[in-house]
Amino acid sequence: MASQNKKLLLIEDEDFIRDLYVRELVKAGFEVKSAPDGNSGLNILLSEKFDLLLLDIMLPGLNGLQVLKEFKAKNPNSNTIVVLLTNLGQEAVIKEGFELGAQAYLIKGSYTPDQIVNEVKNALNGQPAGNSSTTASPTSDPATVLPQTNK
Repeated sequence: MASQNKKLLLIEDEDFIRDLYVRELVKAGFEVKSAPDGNSGLNILLSEKFDLLLLDIMLPGLNGLQVLKEFKAKNPNSNTIVVLLTNLGQEAVIKEGFELGAQAYLIKGSYTPDQIVNEVKNALNGQPAGNSSTTASPTSDPATVLPQTNK
């Protein structure tokens, strides 16, 4: 299965959501680490290599965009796939996330935990997140994806 040996980091401040996503991702065969805030998440991110980062934007301490900016500054050639996981749908925030190197964003409220697992699998397989047959936010596509160059 594609999820074998894939290592993920989830940075999410809401305990219930973090625990739920970790449980579902582990059940799907991923190795998952998690952090409750931007500072500890960045420390983990800088000390280990991950295949994919699921990153909340609204975090205590450093916010998700600051975490991404710091990580990319210290690891400009990183192959870590970054998926922003947020309830913020503001275009400016999402645009900044893409400019900082995120490949996709998912609006938390539009996806079940199972669908998040599927989006993670899609992203790891080089498919744009948000392209599965999930129902999206009625107002906009929750996972606008910039073209990704495969190695």
